[in-house]
Amino acid sequence: MNDPQAIAAGIRRRVLAHVLANNGGYLSQACSSAELLAVLYGQVLNLAPTPGPLHPSAFEAVPGPNAPRVSGGVFHGEPGPDLDRFIVSPAHYALVVYAALIEAGRLDEAALDQFNKDGSTVEMIGAEHSPGFETTTGSLAQALSTAGGIALGRRLKQETGRTFVFMSDGEFQEGQTWEAVQALAYYRLDSVRVIVDVNRAQCDGPMDSVMTIEPLATKLKAFGASVDSIDGHDTVALAKSLERTSGKPHFVLAYTDPTRGVPLMNERRPVLHYLRFTGDDERARYQDFYDDLLTEGAQR
Repeated sequence: MNDPQAIAAGIRRRVLAHVLANNGGYLSQACSSAELLAVLYGQVLNLAPTPGPLHPSAFEAVPGPNAPRVSGGVFHGEPGPDLDRFIVSPAHYALVVYAALIEAGRLDEAALDQFNKDGSTVEMIGAEHSPGFETTTGSLAQALSTAGGIALGRRLKQETGRTFVFMSDGEFQEGQTWEAVQALAYYRLDSVRVIVDVNRAQCDGPMDSVMTIEPLATKLKAFGASVDSIDGHDTVALAKSLERTSGKPHFVLAYTDPTRGVPLMNERRPVLHYLRFTGDDERARYQDFYDDLLTEGAQR
């Protein structure tokens, strides 16, 4: 079992390093979700091992009947009836997922050299061939429906493995999400576990300035789900809640801070969705912060 706190710290360092090298990236998503993905990959998910960190294959062809099928699910190991499935919904978190896979020893760290390059499967917006992505989840909010279908199919085949879904809170502004929750509850798919990064930030600014989703827990319970609302940076609480059984589809609302671990991000409030440096001075301050992180890590 890996230490989720060490994985979370590694995720933030890797994403920050990538942002510095590329003058931009989805850094706030790493700040908010690092512990969520760390607990999943390091502690909760029952996945088959991989033979060491895997190197991603190149993108060969558009999916089709005669095209080779490349699945990002290979980084989750060989599937089995008693093993878990993990579906990632917010595709713009791809860089954070790649960093988590590297920290968990499932993805070769050199894979980030291919990030967002022509011919690479290491896409900026994750698709079904990207590391850690079993499926393409659409423009937004389609993964929960996909996971429900997977879980129902697994029940029919008498498989005992669970189906986990990682979502962002903005997806609860989409109608398809609520249709999926109703279906999960109707079929009593208690093998489905959903963890939501409730960082209360989206592309256009704070969630409550665009369209509020609260009281989210009350709404989910009214739709027939089981819900825990917790501190999303508390790794012990995350693990305990994700393992809890209730006889219903279970949602873990992980309330997080989109500047966690990188306090410089607070200067950019209220819009935190994507970081692109305004100039050399700002980039230098982030570089100094990153250098301090490396020094602190070396001293531990």
